[in-house]
Amino acid sequence: MSAREAREGAGKVGNYRLVRQRGRAGFFFVALAVTVLVGAAGIGLFPRTEGGSQIPASSLGASDLAILTVPESGAKGDSASALAAKAKAISDALPKSSGTGKRVVFSQSEQRVWLVKDNGIIDRTYRVSGSITDNLNAGTYAVESHIRNATAYDYESHMEYFVQFTSGKNAPIGFHDIPVSNAGSLLQTKAQLGTPLSSGCIRQERPDAIALWGFAPVGTKVVVLA
Repeated sequence: MSAREAREGAGKVGNYRLVRQRGRAGFFFVALAVTVLVGAAGIGLFPRTEGGSQIPASSLGASDLAILTVPESGAKGDSASALAAKAKAISDALPKSSGTGKRVVFSQSEQRVWLVKDNGIIDRTYRVSGSITDNLNAGTYAVESHIRNATAYDYESHMEYFVQFTSGKNAPIGFHDIPVSNAGSLLQTKAQLGTPLSSGCIRQERPDAIALWGFAPVGTKVVVLA
């Protein structure tokens, strides 16, 4: 081998080593970048969906139910089955025909209520028990009054956190907690929510009734869907 060939060969070997060194350096920087990204997500520099997240109502669809969680949960590290169970509890997304702005939405067919903020964020959604009679027309109403303790029109039960938005033939109509009979027993169970059972109003589990009470002062829009 001539001296020139030896030099060229040495140059090729040197270039190969340089390429390997550059490849190792590139791998190092890629690994470093991945580590930084993972760390940033871990400390909350990037947005992520977790229990208790607020989600724009306009962005929700059937596919979103796979990751949507119940606001009251707030649990982290849930399994896929747990997330699916919470998504099922949330049921369908806010109906598109529910209007705009801050409002309380009640779907009679779904027996579900949504509390929606000014910016379209769903603050809370849950199952309710509406009337077994056809006493409420679909339309837009407004909260008329708050009654901390109320008595049923037949005087056989009482309820709390009554938020009235219209009136029926015999009495005001509104949202309230599950009534308690004069004997001291609940008129229905939590498990029965989602089924029409009342004589005219919309029954809610107590924590939900308290939430709506605070969310909807007098004048707040109420949208009733068929």
